[in-house]
Amino acid sequence: MKVSFYVLTENKAQDFLGFICQLTQTALNKSNQSLLILAEDETLIGELDKALWAQDDTSFIPHQRLLYSNTEGADMDVANTNTDINNQLLAPVLLASYMPTDFKGIVLNTTIRPVNDFINATSNTLPTRILELIKPDTVSTEAGRAKYKHYQQLGYELTHFKV
Repeated sequence: MKVSFYVLTENKAQDFLGFICQLTQTALNKSNQSLLILAEDETLIGELDKALWAQDDTSFIPHQRLLYSNTEGADMDVANTNTDINNQLLAPVLLASYMPTDFKGIVLNTTIRPVNDFINATSNTLPTRILELIKPDTVSTEAGRAKYKHYQQLGYELTHFKV
């Protein structure tokens, strides 16, 4: 599996949403696979939802938020939920705080944890590619180093870009 680390400069980090939208559009242009933007922060997911609608004055990036809720409307325990995304009609870009079971596309990870931490233990499917974003702050940089070592130990093909 290929993992690309994007080490953001201060300028790119200040326009974090803009960079995510730009990277998302680039990934969609270069691949016919779905893209999952993984974020643990619901505020960030909401901001991304709005930003992807207004990416460009003349277009938007089609996307869908993936949410879990039970019949009473309460949140369900994601770890105990088994969802087969292949049986649903989904947009090319998905926004979620979890990895759907059997997701086979590209994951753009905005979290401080490696993508493998989000993969359901019952899933036998890995994403085809991972895009890791590293902000120029201590927490993100240290998490990026830990993720790099984690992926390296798994034998993944690693590249990094300073943007």
